[in-house]
Amino acid sequence: MIYQLLTRLDEKFGFETAQAHCDVPCGIYDPSTAQIAALTVVRMMDLMAALESGDEKSTTDFHNSMERYISVKEEHAEKAKHEIRIIWGDYFKKDKHPNVDDLVHKIMQLGSKVRQTADREAGVAFVAAINEFAEAFWATKEVKTKKAKAPYAPALEMVYPDL
Repeated sequence: MIYQLLTRLDEKFGFETAQAHCDVPCGIYDPSTAQIAALTVVRMMDLMAALESGDEKSTTDFHNSMERYISVKEEHAEKAKHEIRIIWGDYFKKDKHPNVDDLVHKIMQLGSKVRQTADREAGVAFVAAINEFAEAFWATKEVKTKKAKAPYAPALEMVYPDL
């Protein structure tokens, strides 16, 4: 109904069509969302492993918690992949960053693997690849980076802009 109303108004008044070259205004891109999502994947894997090592595997609470950890792991793996795809597709220029395509492909493959499995090593590799992407991103803005352990579990090394 709203679509029909707007269409009729456009036909009568001829609204000017808005144009944009990207999804968000330039300068808002930041790989930190993907980095935190990747850390969340590893954290969920750690919680799953801890739960699995317990004695209460047949309880409803066990199954409820495991399902929640898996669901969050899946959601955050896809969120990390989504954020990387946006920055890669909208921000990076192939002629200026010829190696970024291979790195993004690696991130996509690792993101799929961490969704399919509970392989912690793959999760850590996912974080590392996204950190490498973050370094490349900040280099394009001539912002120095530093590495430090995340201040929360799983306390993996992260790349941060050194502001």
